Amino acid sequence: MQQAHSRLSPFEWYRTMRENEPVHRDPRMGAWSVFRYEDVQRVLSDSSTFSSRFMGGGDATANPLGASLIGTDPPRHRLLRSLVTQAFTTRKIAQLEPRIREITAELLDGVASTGRMDLVGDLSYPLPVIVIAELLGIPSADRDRFKRWSDAVVTGGGYGGTQREMAEYFLRMIELKRREPGEDLISGLLAAEVEGESLSLTDLLGFCILLLVAGNETTTNLLGNAILCFDDRPEVYEELRGTPDLLPNAIEEVLRYRSPVQSMFRTVVNDTEIGGKTLRAGESAIAWIGSANRDDAQFADADRFDIRRSPNRHIAFGQGIHYCLGAPLARLEARVALGMLIERCRGLRVVPGTPLEALESTVVYGVKRLPVTFEAA
Repeated sequence: MQQAHSRLSPFEWYRTMRENEPVHRDPRMGAWSVFRYEDVQRVLSDSSTFSSRFMGGGDATANPLGASLIGTDPPRHRLLRSLVTQAFTTRKIAQLEPRIREITAELLDGVASTGRMDLVGDLSYPLPVIVIAELLGIPSADRDRFKRWSDAVVTGGGYGGTQREMAEYFLRMIELKRREPGEDLISGLLAAEVEGESLSLTDLLGFCILLLVAGNETTTNLLGNAILCFDDRPEVYEELRGTPDLLPNAIEEVLRYRSPVQSMFRTVVNDTEIGGKTLRAGESAIAWIGSANRDDAQFADADRFDIRRSPNRHIAFGQGIHYCLGAPLARLEARVALGMLIERCRGLRVVPGTPLEALESTVVYGVKRLPVTFEAA
């Protein structure tokens, strides 16, 4: 299916599918693919027909993600989300801004005098790893294995073994925080209570792993994808230098134009019709977010990158009850990091002729490395 197309340029394929077969069943994958904005929106938000329980069950150490927020339906989902929201508040995220500025400054200081860097390795990968690790109260010595784990989950490399390794690590951390609570998120999650209920060990594990993976990959690829967009339109980078107030809007357009998450999976729980096709209970559905965000029926001139686009009702962070809980953190990290990058690294461009290697995932969209040059400080 998509493997036949460039992972970095799936957009022409999306257009072809929206126009010719907007609801398509791939016999090799045994799944229905949905491409139009309206249909993708429905698959993501209608939890009574399209269940999020696509990861199976399993015990806490073998499959904690399957029992996390991302893999549960109402009414259980509502309780879990309420508990997690108590510890992962908007206020707590907003308070991270000075620290995000500090980390970004340190990372840029390391390369500013050289006039070149790998944007992924030097900035967009370490920044969210450090932020998430500090948020969870994880020792700095363990950051590298954090990244290795989140990459393995996204690409499917050693998936089962990786989840088990992560689970065993977090079980030890949870036990430690239970004995010696601090100001970190794990301690906050242990203390959270709604209607007399608190998070079980499996719930805690699931959320820690979900935050680790989603919190790292989304921001890493949002930053890299922004630079790819700006490289296609160098005048935009210069315009943002002169008009930094446009940056939040530009970030929304990056989210739409090169969505860090291109697809989400669901399981059909009741026979239903979508786009004139009948989907049977038990079948799988793939909602192609990356296609929905390029749908001309929703976005005028959808294949044009426009930092002044308004309205911009993209669904890069999902839709409905599963709308990404970490969206405010990803936006904050992007606003701080891109703002400082644009301010400090004048004339930043991707090194000409660089062969860009896409991430090996149909879910996450981004590049493994992104060598750039700029005027040395």
